[in-house]
Amino acid sequence: MNQPSLGKPISPTADMWHRLRRNKSAMFGLIVIAVIIVAAIMTEFAVSYSTVIETNPAQRLLSPSASHPFGTDDMGRDILVRVLYGARYSLAFGIICTILSVVFGSILGAVSAFFGGKVDAVITFILDAVICIPGILLSLSLVAVLGVGFQNLIIAITISSIPSFARIVRSIVLSVVGQDYIEAARAIGVSNARTIFVHALPNAIGLIIVNASMNVAGLIMAAAGLSFIGMGIQPPDPEWGAMLSNALKYMRTYPHIVVFPGLAIVLTAVSFNLLGDGLSEALDPRMKE
Repeated sequence: MNQPSLGKPISPTADMWHRLRRNKSAMFGLIVIAVIIVAAIMTEFAVSYSTVIETNPAQRLLSPSASHPFGTDDMGRDILVRVLYGARYSLAFGIICTILSVVFGSILGAVSAFFGGKVDAVITFILDAVICIPGILLSLSLVAVLGVGFQNLIIAITISSIPSFARIVRSIVLSVVGQDYIEAARAIGVSNARTIFVHALPNAIGLIIVNASMNVAGLIMAAAGLSFIGMGIQPPDPEWGAMLSNALKYMRTYPHIVVFPGLAIVLTAVSFNLLGDGLSEALDPRMKE
């Protein structure tokens, strides 16, 4: 008599992806992000940088048309090309700053919770001191000290974002640091570094992923805001915030110059937030059927 075959166990990653795919909002966000990334990469190869910044007074302030779907700006430059080219800066800011914030924040939070005592007190004091300052104000102050530029903007935004991840990781590691498997690892002589990063920190991975996705959206907005007030990427580089700042004086007469960079910022930020919400539900064990 044939025995019924048991289904192959589903891995946690496959299970998470299965539940994420059923979330239409999250998939919309993921698709939009993928399209923006692919379009930005293709634009890099299809259009030279000189074309992006080259002025053409004869075609300035043209309305959207077949030849210029987003119209042209006050310098006669194609807005669609500049928006797609500018996606590199905005995505780079959001993703690079988030990765750096996750790395340094995870290290600080895990070390603080694992060792406790004076180490925890010092790190917590520093994190609390940083987090009590509004992120945009701290970033603005750091850029004012370091100077404007791509690298300095990344440093400033990263520093302002580290405390949030450090506090998340610290709370998770604190909840497991007294567990039997952590004590067993210590008892058999496993190094502190291995205990932290192999046994304790993985418990925070799910929450880190969710917050990282949402953090990208906030950092894209922050970078655009700093460029908007002249403290970020400088013209003629096509950064979305800088494009908005330059277009404000034409907002009433030529609104398309403002609308499309603004839509790019909003659409990208909303997409990352939708993806973050979807990941939160997909990684929540209470949502499992």
